[in-house]
Amino acid sequence: MATDPKGETYAGAGVSIDAGEQAVERIKSKVRSTFRPEVIGDIGGFGGLFAIDLERYKKPVLVSSTDGVGTKALVAQAANKFTTIGVDLVAMCVDDLVCQGAEPLFFLDYIAVGRLDPDHIEQLVEGVAEGCRQAGCALIGGEMAEHPGAMEPGEFDLVGFAVGVADRDALITGETIVPGDVLIGLPSTNLRSNGYSLARRVLLERAGKPLDGPAWDGAHHTLADELLAPSVIFAPAIAALQRAVDVRGVAHITGGGIPGNLNRVLPSGTAAEVVRGSWEIPPIFTEIQRLGEVDEAEMDKVFNMGLGMIVVVPESDVFKTLDVARAQGHRATEVGRIVAGDGTVRYA
Repeated sequence: MATDPKGETYAGAGVSIDAGEQAVERIKSKVRSTFRPEVIGDIGGFGGLFAIDLERYKKPVLVSSTDGVGTKALVAQAANKFTTIGVDLVAMCVDDLVCQGAEPLFFLDYIAVGRLDPDHIEQLVEGVAEGCRQAGCALIGGEMAEHPGAMEPGEFDLVGFAVGVADRDALITGETIVPGDVLIGLPSTNLRSNGYSLARRVLLERAGKPLDGPAWDGAHHTLADELLAPSVIFAPAIAALQRAVDVRGVAHITGGGIPGNLNRVLPSGTAAEVVRGSWEIPPIFTEIQRLGEVDEAEMDKVFNMGLGMIVVVPESDVFKTLDVARAQGHRATEVGRIVAGDGTVRYA
């Protein structure tokens, strides 16, 4: 006959194995919806299995990336809205992979919570699965961990890990970039997942704006909707460009802004000249700068300022690049040029 344990239990310490099992059952269908033909088996094993089709590549190179969502998680927590932030997680990882010409293959997530709530986990994984579907990669594994004492109930962190593959001869390295090449910007309509510590400080703490109020004067959506809008996933568009034109460099504009990311693809002897006003800056950036009296150089260093990706192509490929990017749903524009220089990014 079963009896109640008299000693300490895991549940008594704040960890519910039953809640974890419930959460796994709830997310199974969402995870399976991302599977590609290369996925072997089902979820629940000790490791995810993925069979790479090596016949597609002469010299296959695996490319990996890991990232998180930063303090955007705190906005999701405050707004009690968790279905979109998983898209951001996937975007931060897979859009790094494609900068080197890799096709995203599979993805794993790690969710740490103060108290495991199956509803909460289901919403988070729903976003991760949606991001994987958009990127064309399979969600083949993950981990959810309950950390009582280290995190309060309702607190969470979300981390991801992506693996892609590229043919060694097709890697995008930036080595072929030369003065005269053109910078093509792919727009981002929001903050994506970067600069949220400054955004929160300005909008929520300094200006005291409520999350359920308008994002700015005259806006028809709330500040919460604006700050939790999911990141655009650029991976399919970059892959289409790589098939169509001579892509010489790709910069994912995340933390560090345009100057801190575009410089990472510039070879020795070159610099980048970015033309202000050549693309539209979304209102949220103007609002942050105004309310926080943030210096322009600081805005440039922290935020993407409306560009999620910058692609470097030869001048002869500009029109085709714009056509392909727009066909993929991105209102791409020419935003500058490569010039001779010392590897820096400057504005004109």
